[in-house]
Amino acid sequence: MFGSFIGSPGSSQSDFGEKMLNTVASQSIRRLFSDCEAVEVDIRCFPSSKLLQGSVDSFKMLGKGLVIRRQFRVEQMAFETDAIAIDFGSVLKGQIRLKQPTQAIAQVTLSEDGINEAFSADLVRKRLNDVSLTLDSALGIDTPVSFRDISIKLLASNQIEIHAKVDIPGRDAVPVSVRTSLAVERRRRLLFTNAEFQADLIPEEARALSAPLTAAFVEILNNMVDLDRFDLDGVEMRINRVEIQPQKLLFSGYAQINHFPGGMS
Repeated sequence: MFGSFIGSPGSSQSDFGEKMLNTVASQSIRRLFSDCEAVEVDIRCFPSSKLLQGSVDSFKMLGKGLVIRRQFRVEQMAFETDAIAIDFGSVLKGQIRLKQPTQAIAQVTLSEDGINEAFSADLVRKRLNDVSLTLDSALGIDTPVSFRDISIKLLASNQIEIHAKVDIPGRDAVPVSVRTSLAVERRRRLLFTNAEFQADLIPEEARALSAPLTAAFVEILNNMVDLDRFDLDGVEMRINRVEIQPQKLLFSGYAQINHFPGGMS
């Protein structure tokens, strides 16, 4: 869907207005991210005279190697809208101002390496350190505990394998391991479902502690991955479908674009 618009037929006929709009939009989108390898924008309007009224036929964006909030890497992100209305006067000032919010089809690809790097981000670490847990007192586990050395492996058939270590006061670190599926709740929260404790990957002497800690770890993760915490400036993401592939996580859904960076009235 998104690969065809780069260098599409008719590009040579793009007039100055379209080229200027594409340049301004590309610069605005780059400001959404702390860093990016590439951002390609294609805005179409025919006849070009409609631009003067702020009428645009389509808007498409493809970004690669994007970094959100300095610590969250997105391998690829793509938006595509139908007709949108803009204030053409804002373009002449180097901005894009929408006359009204618009919705775009969205596709996002995360890599396994990028997800694992995200567990080192400050926003994530503070939710995994010094966590108070309610556990069976017979286990003799003092809390709070901290989860570290988290590693996720993306498998086929909508499966994820997660490993971590749990630091417990007065004890050696306890390994935890779980295999889960992934589901979407209310189009904005990811849930790790059908969790199966991987007892065969845990030393026998640690299993009695590891099993309840693994269940608690999954519950913590289910309260963490909420898209509202990662919304871009002026853009709200919602997920319709998630697909797990080996070493890749693909989301498809839509984005509510309320304004472009620097384009608020």
